[in-house]
Amino acid sequence: MNRIAHFIEMIAFSSRWLVAPFLLGLIFGLAVLLWKFVVKLVDFVTQVHGAETSDAIVGILNLVDLTLVANLIVIVICSSYENFVSPIDYSKHPTWPPGLVNIGFSGLKQKLLGSIVAIAAVSVLEWFTDIDRKADSVKLAWVVGILLAFAVAMLVLAIADRVSSATEDRP
Repeated sequence: MNRIAHFIEMIAFSSRWLVAPFLLGLIFGLAVLLWKFVVKLVDFVTQVHGAETSDAIVGILNLVDLTLVANLIVIVICSSYENFVSPIDYSKHPTWPPGLVNIGFSGLKQKLLGSIVAIAAVSVLEWFTDIDRKADSVKLAWVVGILLAFAVAMLVLAIADRVSSATEDRP
């Protein structure tokens, strides 16, 4: 019976390597996002000279939005690799940013929701700077409502993590 249990455990824990192709797919997606960023940057630079200030701000916010999404993808890749595939020996990588290594699940939730709230906030800013042309109050209310929902969710998760860590620290 112990051999069967050991074999099942070996298969179960080895299955974590099935996550690796997903991470490679995210890396490919990050490269595609880089291409879209470069295209938008070139388009922005070529058109900014004759554009109005509000158009320049919206163009910059689009670039910020893509950057935040790229950061979110990198956080997911690094955290997923370390948490599910293989631990990372930080002593061998002293120059790696501390925000990308040793991210637990609660830290990952906070970083993910923080990034999503920032992306939603950028979207709201785009709407406000372009409100003359996009004067649809229903859509604007949805955009602001979604931003507030994400912010509330982030606050609730932060409170839940704090309460959870406080109860774990008790003897």
